[in-house]
Amino acid sequence: MDTKTNASSDTRRYRAIDAAHHIHAFVDQQALNAEGPRVIVRGKGLEVWDSDGKRYLDGMSGLWCTNVGYGRRELIDAACRQMDELSYYNMFFHTTHPAVVELSSRLFELLPGHYSHAIYTNSGSETNDLLIRTVRRYWEIEGKPNKKILIGRHNGYHGSTVGSASLGGMAFMHEMGDLPIPGIVHIGEPYGYARSAELTVDEFGRRCAAELEAKILELGADRVAAFVAEPFQGAGGMIFPPDTYWPEIQRICRKHDVLLCADEVIGGFGRTGEWFAHQHFNFVPDAISIAKGLTSGYVPMGGLVLSQRIGEALVERGGVFAHGLTYSGHPVAAAVALANLDVLHRDGIIDRVRDDTGPYLQRCLREAFADHPMVGEIQGHGMVAALQLCRDKATRQRFDDESAVSWHCRCAGFDDGVIIRSTLGRMILAPALVIRHDEIDELVEKTRRAVDRTAAAFAAR
Repeated sequence: MDTKTNASSDTRRYRAIDAAHHIHAFVDQQALNAEGPRVIVRGKGLEVWDSDGKRYLDGMSGLWCTNVGYGRRELIDAACRQMDELSYYNMFFHTTHPAVVELSSRLFELLPGHYSHAIYTNSGSETNDLLIRTVRRYWEIEGKPNKKILIGRHNGYHGSTVGSASLGGMAFMHEMGDLPIPGIVHIGEPYGYARSAELTVDEFGRRCAAELEAKILELGADRVAAFVAEPFQGAGGMIFPPDTYWPEIQRICRKHDVLLCADEVIGGFGRTGEWFAHQHFNFVPDAISIAKGLTSGYVPMGGLVLSQRIGEALVERGGVFAHGLTYSGHPVAAAVALANLDVLHRDGIIDRVRDDTGPYLQRCLREAFADHPMVGEIQGHGMVAALQLCRDKATRQRFDDESAVSWHCRCAGFDDGVIIRSTLGRMILAPALVIRHDEIDELVEKTRRAVDRTAAAFAAR
C-alpha cells in the first residue's frame, strides 16, 4: 500500500477525512488510520483506479457483486430515466409502481414455477434478517408455532445485522453483542480440505449432511423451522461441498418437514454459470435470499424469494405481515435491476460463463497451481474459485497462522495491481462475469506471482 508520505495531496486529504469520520467494516480502525486506506476513484469494466492513478484488475467483482463490470451505460441510463420519472415511492399505503412490478415479472420468468412471491430489501443482511421472521411466521400460520429454531453452519456467513450475524456461524462475530440470538443453532461446515484422511470426499459429504439430521433429532423435528446455508460458502472461504452433500441435505429436510433455505446473495445471477447456484448443485430450496448480483452492485437491493408453499400461505391465510422497509422495492433500484437482467440475458453472459470463460478460468488456475507446493487444493466452478494455501501439500498440513499467510498474499496482489481476497488460509477469486480471456490470463498470472512471493516469504517459518 502507498505510504502517507508518497501519496498525492488529494489522497492525503481523503485519508484524513476518512480517519476522522468513518468506521470501516471488519477492520481494526486505528491500524487502518495509521496505514491509510486506498481511495478508489474510478472504475470501467474490470478495472478500477485509485486517487494516485494506480490501476487494479478487480478479481473480486467489488464485493462479489459487479457481475456486469463497472460503468455499464445501460444500467446508468436506466437509473437516470427512473430518477427523472419517479425518483422514489414506497410500497406502503396500498401502493406499488411499474418498475418493481416489471422486475418481479422478469424475476419469476427466470425462476422455476416452484416460486411465486418476493419481499424486497436493500441488502443480503436485511434479507436474511427477514428470512428468520418469515420462516417463523409461516409455521405459525401452519399451526405449528413451536417450529422456531433455524439451523445454520459454523463459518457460514449471512450478514452482519443482529439476526443475520446470528444465523451465520462465525465465532468472532458472535463474540460481539451476545450472539447468536435464541433459537438459532449451528452444525459443521462441509470443509473437505480439513476432513480426516480416513474418509473419501463422498463419505465426508454424507457425514457432514448427517450432522443436520442428528441436530434435528436432538432438538426435535417439531421445533426445527429451517436449515439455512449458502450453496457454496462465500466469505467463509469459497468452500464447495462434496457432490454427495446437497442431495442428502435435501432428503433430510424433506423427511423431517424442515424448510430448506438457500442464501444466494453471492451465488445468484450467474456466478456458477447458472442463474442460481442451487441449480448448479441440483437442489430445490423453499426460500432464496438474493442481493448483490441482482443490480450488479450499482444500487443497493436485495430480496427474499419464496416458494408457492410459503408465499401462498402468507397471502391466503397470514393476514397482516408486520414487516416493511422504507426503501423496499425502490423504483431506481428496481429499474437498475431490470436493466442488469436485460444485459445478462441479451448478451448471453451467463451462458458464456458456463460454456467458455468459466471453464477457461478454472483450467488456467489448475494449470498454474496444480504443482505449486503452497497450494493444497483448487476449488471452484464458473466465475468463482479458491486456492487453499498449505504448509505441506502431501499431508494437507495448514499454517498455524493461516490468516496472516493469506493476508500477505492478498497484499502482494494489491501491490502488483490485482485485487483478490483472503479468508482464513484461502485465496478467493470472483471476477465480473464479463471478464475476457486476456483478463483471465492477467488475473491468474498476477495471482501466481502473489502466491510465489508469499511462499518465498514464509518458506523458513
